[in-house]
Amino acid sequence: MKRITAAFAGLAMSLSLTACGADSDPLAEAPAAAGTVTVGSANFPESQLLGEIYAQALEAKGVTVTRKFNIGAREVYLKALQDGSISLLPEYNGALLAALSPNGVPAGVSSPDAVLAELKKVLPAGTEVLTQSAAEDKDTLTVSAETAAKHNLKTLDDLKAVAPTLVAGGGPEFSERQQGLKGLKEVYGVEFKEYKSLDPGGPLTVGALKDGTIQVANLFSTDSSIVTNKFVPLEDPKNLFLSENIIPLIRTEANNATVTGALDGVSGKLTTENLTSYLAQVQVDKKDIAVVAKAFLSENGL
Repeated sequence: MKRITAAFAGLAMSLSLTACGADSDPLAEAPAAAGTVTVGSANFPESQLLGEIYAQALEAKGVTVTRKFNIGAREVYLKALQDGSISLLPEYNGALLAALSPNGVPAGVSSPDAVLAELKKVLPAGTEVLTQSAAEDKDTLTVSAETAAKHNLKTLDDLKAVAPTLVAGGGPEFSERQQGLKGLKEVYGVEFKEYKSLDPGGPLTVGALKDGTIQVANLFSTDSSIVTNKFVPLEDPKNLFLSENIIPLIRTEANNATVTGALDGVSGKLTTENLTSYLAQVQVDKKDIAVVAKAFLSENGL
């Protein structure tokens, strides 16, 4: 997945964060009570949307917010967290765990709670994660509505009987990963007639699923094409795919009760379904991210 990188195997050992000095000006004490936070994001629309949702939720509680979005990939934005350029950003529990685990994610760790427990063990000093949301952007096997109806497909278990007649497709790496064809065979007994190497959740894979070149696609769970094309992501009851729950990653020095309360409120309302819908407003309808973020907060009582 695009967010996972091995570049941070040593980050947990090297990250050293220094606390900001308290403002001695008594006139600054009132606004400082709510805190000051610099919100960052990665360089893709979903991360920017989540960052803006965090920012507006914090501002609604009186927190002073600076935005530094579209920073880059994980190796760039975690360095910004390290040097204090940013103090908060939306992360993905499984991808962050993988990035901070030099020996790989422990075997059997895939569910949201298990991933979170392991993640807390490897977080760099001076950082913490807050409440993770139910929303995920993770690997899925997705089919068209017609294929789902024809074969009565709802879960990956349902694929076993019909997979030998179906062609699957996605990124080349999916064919070699445990959280891919290897794991599908071991965990679910699923073996496809053929696998076509296309692109990881990109337009080639979406196009092939639409025109019937493939019947099963490896897409990411918040991809707007799932909504716009009425695709059906199959449920993963045995948790083959590592969870990728969205979770706030924050410098401890920037956190306080007000910040935690605002961000926990957001996490409590985020679901994969509603995030997919709001993201589609950005990607498909081309609405401004700030407008969509405001709508999310308003429509969810935040």
